[in-house]
Parts: sequence; structure tokens; C-alpha cells
Amino acid sequence: MKFNKWFVRFNWLTLVLIYLVVIAGSFVRITGSGMGCPDWPKCFGQWVPPTSSEELPEDYKAIYGEKRVKKVEKFCHLLETVGLDATAKKIKNNPDVYREEAFNASKTWTEYVNRLFGFLAGNGVLLVFLWILFKYRQRKLVILAGINLIILGFQAWFGSIVVATNLVPWTITIHMFLALLIIGIQLYIIRLISPSQQKDIPVSRGFYVLVLFIFLVTFSQMFLGTQVREEIDYLRKAGIGREGWSENFGAIFFIHRSFSWLVLALITALFWMKRKVKALRILHWSFIILTIELLSGVLLAHFKMPGLVQTAHLLFASVLFGVLLMATFRLKTTSK
Repeated sequence: MKFNKWFVRFNWLTLVLIYLVVIAGSFVRITGSGMGCPDWPKCFGQWVPPTSSEELPEDYKAIYGEKRVKKVEKFCHLLETVGLDATAKKIKNNPDVYREEAFNASKTWTEYVNRLFGFLAGNGVLLVFLWILFKYRQRKLVILAGINLIILGFQAWFGSIVVATNLVPWTITIHMFLALLIIGIQLYIIRLISPSQQKDIPVSRGFYVLVLFIFLVTFSQMFLGTQVREEIDYLRKAGIGREGWSENFGAIFFIHRSFSWLVLALITALFWMKRKVKALRILHWSFIILTIELLSGVLLAHFKMPGLVQTAHLLFASVLFGVLLMATFRLKTTSK
């Protein structure tokens, strides 16, 4: 089936919007703006948030504190229903969950912009689904777009839980991986509809296995990176400043760093083996992206973890994830 070029372009645009949500979410985290809006989906009960605390009632902390308690209780009840009693108890007994922050206009609007990007990306995924459903009606695409829409809806709900639990670290990790899942499905939809992405690239079985292995290690690296980020959160709560983070990291940080060099070595080998094969430029891009990613990692490790570099680190990791995933979609093994 031939797809309208505007439909293909809109899917690429939707992918870009999803990536913008990832970037915005990272910026929210490094600036500590996650609780800039204590409620969800509105912000301080408004669709357009306030710019001054004078626009809020004097007891706004108590008001949103009560709402938080109710939402946390509902979430914990859900966890208990599915057998996660220990996790529910841990959340209930965590005093940080119920801590209300004072209004900060900068943090409020940073979080608000993040939500705007989420709104745009969500509408993009919704329009892709409706476009497929009413014009193309191809079963596989309808299912994929429908699943992506459902996951995005769950992601939006879970975003409210992240806020309600006052940014409990593991909830942020799940939130990010749901975003990666949405990216993966969107990439596969693009693979099916874009003429440039439908062309298979023949490679040997060994080469394909190596690319798949690199992708899995990269995915694992992103998980380890979230654990490093959680360590940062704990160090910050312990009163340890940015200058002391790198000296207080545990084994996960060193494993994460070591595997980064392993991935670089493997991708360098792939790049050298197939540097003259134009069809494998997608892997050439992975070499460039990973090099930049590692440079940002060096800056993070040795220069007091500059905030914007943290955002760049996550961005390039997410893009590398997408490039390698698309490569696994397009590579086709031969008999050799």
C-alpha cells in the first residue's frame, strides 16, 4: 500500500514531538521542577498556571496536600490489589511523598512547558491512529497505533502518579521507559509506511547478532543510567552537593561507565567493517551519536555534573536507542 507523503511526514513529526517530551522531562528533573505543579493535569487548579504566589490561596499547600494524600491512597490500594503490598507500604511510610513545596514560578512554568509538549505529542499519536483508522484501515497499523495510544494514555495517568508520589525515583524510571516504548512503536509504524525505511539491508547473520547485542546493551545502559540518576536524587536529599556526587557513586555508576566503552568499541568495529557500505549509513550515525554521548558522559563524570549536559546525555542515549532499533528493523540476514 502506498501512503500519502503528508501522512509519512506527520508520523516523523510525531516522533520528534515524543523526543521533545523526553528532553523536556529531563530538563524538568535536573532543575528540580517536577513538583512545580502539585496537581495533574491542571497546574494549581488552572489550565494556565499562575505567575505569582499572590494568585493562590494562603493555604494552597494544605489544599494540594489533601489531594495528594487521597491520590496516593488510591494508588497504594491499586498496588496492594496486584500483590505489591511491600511497595505500597514503602510509599505510604515515605515522608517525602507528602512534602509540599513552596510556589516557584520558574519551576511551575518549566513543568508546564513539559506538559504542553506531552499534550502535543499525545495529540500527534491520537491523530496518527485516527488517520490510519479512517483512511488506510490496515489491520496491523491500526493495532500498532491503537496500542501506542493506549500506552500513551497510561503514560499520562502514570504521570499523575509520579506527581502524586512526589517524584518517587522508581516511578520516574518507569515513566521514562514507557516513553521509550512509545518511541519504539512509533519507529515501527514509520518503518511500515515510509518508502525510505521499507528497504531491507542484507547482512550476515553474525553481523545482525552483533547489532542486536549492541542494541540490548544500549537499552541496558539506559536502565543503568536511570539508576545512576536515582543515586543522584538520594545524594541530593542527603545534602551532598553537585561537587560531591561523583565521589559518592556506587558500583552501578562504574558498571554504566565501563559498558559505555564496550559499546563504543563494538560500534567502532561495525563502522570500520562497513564504512564503505552506503546502505549502512544508519549505523554510521550510531557511531557519531555514541561518540557525542560518551563525551557528554565524561563531562558528567569529571566536571561536577553540569545540568544541561545531563539533558544532552539522555537525549543522545534516546536517539541512539532509536537509531539502533530502526537498524534491527531494517537489517535482513542472509544465509552466511
